[in-house]
Amino acid sequence: MRIKLILALVLLTLLPMFATAAGPLEKEWGISLNRGMNLGNMLDAPKGVSWGVQLEANFFDLIKSAGFDHVRIPIRWSDYTAKEAPYLIESAFAKKVDWAIKCALDRRLFVIINVHHFDALMKDPNGQRARFIAIWKQLAERYKSYPNAVFFELLNEPCEQMTAVRWNGLFAETLAVVRKTNPTRLVVVGPVQYNNISQLPSLQLPANDQHLLVTVHYYNPFDFTHQGAEWVGKKNKIGVTWQATPEQLAALRKDLDTAAAWAKQNKRPLFIGEYGTFDRAGMNSRAKWTYAVTKEALARKMPVTYWEFCSTFGMYNPEEKCWRPELLNAVLAAEK
Repeated sequence: MRIKLILALVLLTLLPMFATAAGPLEKEWGISLNRGMNLGNMLDAPKGVSWGVQLEANFFDLIKSAGFDHVRIPIRWSDYTAKEAPYLIESAFAKKVDWAIKCALDRRLFVIINVHHFDALMKDPNGQRARFIAIWKQLAERYKSYPNAVFFELLNEPCEQMTAVRWNGLFAETLAVVRKTNPTRLVVVGPVQYNNISQLPSLQLPANDQHLLVTVHYYNPFDFTHQGAEWVGKKNKIGVTWQATPEQLAALRKDLDTAAAWAKQNKRPLFIGEYGTFDRAGMNSRAKWTYAVTKEALARKMPVTYWEFCSTFGMYNPEEKCWRPELLNAVLAAEK
């Protein structure tokens, strides 16, 4: 009886955490991703600066109990990495990331860690190349013995001077470094222009590496999702609505069909690593848009990761310590 119980527990840990329609991830690696949450504005804030929220262990409990199966942790490693060779990462900060990963794994959440807001790299890809590769060499060594539930996303939203040619070259070089210590780790990669769907054809992936997960970010229409966001660089008018009209739904489906067609043609699993709406938009429109994106993405076997947990796009209200039910229900109620 005791042996049977042990075997049952072992088998339970190996089962996918959520039952979903079988997509490429599940077929190839037994990984079942569905709905996830970005823990943004926390470890990606500039060094010594608070963006109004600090990462807490109970966030992982809330996310797990709500029904999400993975978290994405944006991390500003560059602020904690020496500017001179050998470009060492500060130990105290790395231990903080270790703790965050453990929080996710302890709750049986898949976890994606990335390099986020490496602004100097975007402005000077050649000058920051060695530093970027050194960061990933250290991270790959540090986490090489971690379970496969930890994914590496090499770079968030390549943009500015990081052209497709430069990104393809840097990605290939960095991936080769990671593969020396993590030959089968799932590595996440997205195209340039902020992981734009339209740039998927420019992404060059090694044919002999099938442990890659392609990501895109989705914020269309931008004047709706980012209305009132001061960092956009222009004054967006407030009051733009999204009511799931036939025209609006057709535009959304066309975008996701483009992504799905690329994934099918290239035989690569693909997911939406970010999607969400800034809090200046009306809640009715936000909920309708979030529901539609979630539903249409899952219908195309694309897992989704909402941006983000409890800041300006947040699904959770940290002041009132409760979920915003319109947004939570929009994600959880969307049929697969």
